[in-house]
Formats: sequence, C-alpha cells, structure tokens
Amino acid sequence: MIPLSLAEIAALTGGRQHDITDPDARITGPVVIDSRQVVPGALFAAFAGERADGHDFAASAVASGAVAVLAARPVGAPAIVVDDVTAALGALARHTVRTLGTHLVALTGSSGKTSTKDLIAQLLQRLGPTVWPEGSQNNEIGLPLTALRAGRDTRHLVLEMGARGIGHIRYLTELTPPGIGVVLNVGTAHLGEFGGREQIAQAKGELVENLPAAEEGGVAVLNADDPYVRAMAARTRARVVFFGEDPEADVRAENVRLTERGTPAFTLHTPTGCGDVTMRLYGEHHVSNALAAAAVAHQLGMSAGDIADALSSASTLSRWRMEVTERADGVTVINDAYNANPDSMRAALRALSAMGEAAKARGGRTWAVLGEMAELGDESLAEHDAIGRLAVRLNVSKLVAVGGREAAWLDMGAKNEGSWGEESVHVSGTEAAVDLLREQLRAGDVVLVKASRSVGLEKVAAALLEGETGSAHEAGGAAR
Repeated sequence: MIPLSLAEIAALTGGRQHDITDPDARITGPVVIDSRQVVPGALFAAFAGERADGHDFAASAVASGAVAVLAARPVGAPAIVVDDVTAALGALARHTVRTLGTHLVALTGSSGKTSTKDLIAQLLQRLGPTVWPEGSQNNEIGLPLTALRAGRDTRHLVLEMGARGIGHIRYLTELTPPGIGVVLNVGTAHLGEFGGREQIAQAKGELVENLPAAEEGGVAVLNADDPYVRAMAARTRARVVFFGEDPEADVRAENVRLTERGTPAFTLHTPTGCGDVTMRLYGEHHVSNALAAAAVAHQLGMSAGDIADALSSASTLSRWRMEVTERADGVTVINDAYNANPDSMRAALRALSAMGEAAKARGGRTWAVLGEMAELGDESLAEHDAIGRLAVRLNVSKLVAVGGREAAWLDMGAKNEGSWGEESVHVSGTEAAVDLLREQLRAGDVVLVKASRSVGLEKVAAALLEGETGSAHEAGGAAR
C-alpha cells in the first residue's frame, strides 16, 4: 500500500477518527482483514462475518502492530469509523490506482480466471514488478485488497473480476478502472444465479463497456472462439484484440497437441512473430488461457519469443487447481478440488484421460472422484448426468460419485451410458470415498479429485497424500 496518514484515510473514506492520538501516524504496511495476518504498520479492516466479527479482534490487531482499525463502530482502539467498510476499502483502492498510474489489467469469464491470472502475472513479471490476487480474490472485498498491495514501484496490476449478477463487474471497474480488459468465455458456471448464458454474457461484457476508448489506450482482449465473447466487440470503445484457435485471431495457436504427460504444446502466433510452447500445466484447456495471457503481454511490449519461453516455464500459483503429485508407491493424485462447473469438469476429465494413456500402458487405471457442481439451477441434474456419461466416453476406468442427489445423477449417467456396473459407484461422503480408494488403489493409478468448493473434496486428496513423500509435478488449474 502507498503510505497514507490516518487523517488522509479518514478524508478518503469519509470516516471519523476514534481514539486516535496522532492523526499523522502513517499506514506503511498492508491492509488485512484477518487479525492473524497483521504486521507492524498495517491497517486492519474489521468485517462482521457469519462465524466471527472482526471488530472483536481490533485490540489484538493493534497489539500486534496495526496502526489503526477501519471499522463500522468504535472498538476501544485507534479506529477510523465508516458507514460501510466495504465501500471504504473501495475508496482506498480507487485512490491507490489513480495515484500510481500502473498498467492495470482486469479479466473475467465463467471459467479459467484464476489460472489465466496466474499466467498473466508470470509473464508480466518479466517486464517489471507486478501485483496480482492471491487465490481467487475477485469480489468487492478481495479486489480492493489486491489493489492496495500495489506500491510506488508496481508496474503492472492484474485483477480478477467475478460477478454474481448484473452490475457487479461495472462496480468493480469503477473502483479500479482497467486499461486492458480480458474476457475469457461465457460458460455454464452460475447458471442458476444468472438464468442463462445471455445474462452471463451481459454481466461479463460490463468489463469491456467500461474500458477507455481506443485513442485513450483502452484494449479489449476477447476470445475469438467463443461467440458470446466475440460479440462483445460491438460493446466497447476500446481497440479489440482477438485470441484463440480461430485462424483470424490476432494471437492464436496452431498445431495444438498434448504431450504424453498431458501437458499442452502448440505454436504461438502473434502480430510480430511466433514461438513454440510446451506448457508445464495439465490439460488442453490451458491453451486458451495461455493465449489470453500472451495477448496481454504482447500489448505491453513482450516479444513473441519471450512470451513462448515464459509460457513454457509457467507453473500454478494457486492451490487445489490440477495439483499433480506422484506418491512414492506410483499412484498419481490430481487435486482439482477448489471448484467445479460443467465446463471445468469436462476439461479436467479430458486432462485425466490424456494423462491416463501412459498410465494404462503400464497397467494403471484412471479414477474420477467427483462431487456436486453447485449453482446450476434447473440444469443441475441434467448437467451431472452428462458429466457421468462423459466419463464413460473418455474411458475413465473408475468413477466415484461423492455426495447426495447430484452425485447420484453422476453415477446414474455413467451407468446409463455404457455397460458399467462396478466401474461406477456412489458413496455418501468423503470418508467413504477415502476408504474405497485406500482399499482399491494400486501402483500406476491416476486419481482426479474434483467438485464445487462446498463439497470439500480436497479432504480426499489430502487423505490420499497423507504421509507420502512422492514428487510434486508442476501443475495448473482447470478452467473455472
């Protein structure tokens, strides 16, 4: 965060100073919302959550070195009291990005945001100091917290923008106005919340609607392979750059293939040159993510050769996204349990299938341990049935459906698609899944673990890896 005095913060947020003896005291550390993360010089923002109220930890935050608390009420410690802590964070973020004048890149999409953000960050780091979100901080709290990590030396700020409805992304662009906006795709994630792809496209397109005009340097980076995204070119004043496998895309991939390890390789084409890419991430879906990152880096001056080299070296920066670990006994565990929707589930199953070819040649099997995909509304049961059927078509050896009604439809879809019997099984929860796997796994097997975050299937992956000393491969996230 750029250093600010408590008086300046109060003025920027419209706040009132309480129990502050020195208004000129400066915040020189980060802004945090977890009192356990306080370091000397920090500003602690207190939120009232479902399980705990941050205001109750104000005194301990100050004792740990926080200069003051940003709060909704007096807390018996130095505080700036505001009407709305979320809005106050947004005001501080807006001031930060306007003061610094860094290259601000924002991206959105139904899936792949976090993985693509990680790729963009690793490319732009080669051009200068870069700040990006930790994990998936993409809402009205997480985005300002990321922006507030930028300092005087920050050259690039990469922000991920999520939406739960119309108007959300517009609000985020008003907090941190981007110069480059990236739209990855319009998929099936959150269908239940939005009501259809047209509504999702309307929400995601708010990003490009709020970019500067072309003559002011605005650039809209759009997926040429997604018709909903391609149509957004008509909704922006910015200069449009297309990426994709479409032969007319400005930044495109040719000769796309998967290696024996299940990592994508392709030839990258940009307006100023080309280069060969062999990624360390798992799954063909990363090609689109890589092209989006390449288009951003190209706009900011990176050569095609340097982009290709950076993409070939990139790894995951976020946990539980296609984390691939080989156990000492030869079992490979793919932990992709951070989240799931139909698009990312299909991508992960295809990656499992590609990785399983080599495993099957050695006598191993592929296991898909899958759970509910949440927030799909009326389409939920049909989408779960379709994923079960896809597992059969991709010749996955074993399907373990974990959970309640939706998991039952995964299992039923698999059994109705082929002559599967014992190849698919429905279990009630994570403990039952772990017991089954521990009993039946053998050397050479490859296990994919994936579901929406609420299911908690990361516990299955953790149990399978507990006490193991296998080697962790470079991994990358499935589209989200």
